[in-house]
Amino acid sequence: MTILRRILAVTSLVVWSTCAFSQAYPSRPIKFVVPFPPGGGTDNLTRIIANELNESLKWTIVVENKPGAGGNAALDTTAKSAPDGHTLVMAQTDNVVLNPLLYSKLTYDPVKDLAPVVMVARGAAVLVVKGDSPYKTLADLVAAAKSKPGQLTFAIPGIGTTPHLLSEMWQKSSGIKLTNVPYKGLAQAVPDLIGGQVDMYMGSIPTLQAYIKSGKVRALAVTTAQRSPVLPDVPTYIETGASSVELSSIWGVMVPAGTPANIISRLNAEINKVLEKPVVREKIVASGAELMGGTPKAMADQYAADRAKLAPVVRASGTKLD
Repeated sequence: MTILRRILAVTSLVVWSTCAFSQAYPSRPIKFVVPFPPGGGTDNLTRIIANELNESLKWTIVVENKPGAGGNAALDTTAKSAPDGHTLVMAQTDNVVLNPLLYSKLTYDPVKDLAPVVMVARGAAVLVVKGDSPYKTLADLVAAAKSKPGQLTFAIPGIGTTPHLLSEMWQKSSGIKLTNVPYKGLAQAVPDLIGGQVDMYMGSIPTLQAYIKSGKVRALAVTTAQRSPVLPDVPTYIETGASSVELSSIWGVMVPAGTPANIISRLNAEINKVLEKPVVREKIVASGAELMGGTPKAMADQYAADRAKLAPVVRASGTKLD
């Protein structure tokens, strides 16, 4: 009986401690890490979520931009942070799915060292040319590329990014040869596109929408299975016959592995509530993204499926990063 009493006492203490920890969470400001510079689609999305959590729960969430190494710097920092729910990162397909396939050496494992919380949004990439380009359709680009193999330039926001892999998919499925020109991001690539230094560029709809609306660039195709609600007149690659070119970037919140399950559940529930707010839905949809939400398992399963889909594409492209 003495042993039983001790077991019950220890069990009660653990349960009480867990409940007390949950009730006290968060006990200090939460750091929300963004793997890219301020002003981009990932940064804007992170700030929408952080601001709503601050407003509705009176939490203090500090957004910290930590660009570098294709998102690896931010994810490494998060993976090595204390697993107590006070460090979050806005991960996305490029850094969680592609980087493990591309980098021969990573200082973290996104599957083992990070835990999924919730998917936030899905966004298509869109192929654009300058506003007065002679290329008015995807078919025009394909015809020009076939007549001038390797002469048309395809600007991409970095080697190993989703647009880079989609470029490889498109070239293979259409039997064309383009010259990929890597940039550090939209801020450098779009001026060169508008100035005629490159023929085309691919980036996310949220980051390119303002340029499309202003007429500075012309959208020719999106990479989702269905047309984007914010670009209903722009066809998908699938519609044009490039059936293998279909992929979305998915943004999702992650925390260090080992974060208590009750903290992950709390974060999941609160962010799902935020995503249900009309004002949040309006902001995210207007930016060109699609709201998601759901369970941590659904997020893990989605990223696993994307890794399985992209692994052969990465191998075929021969792309490796160090």
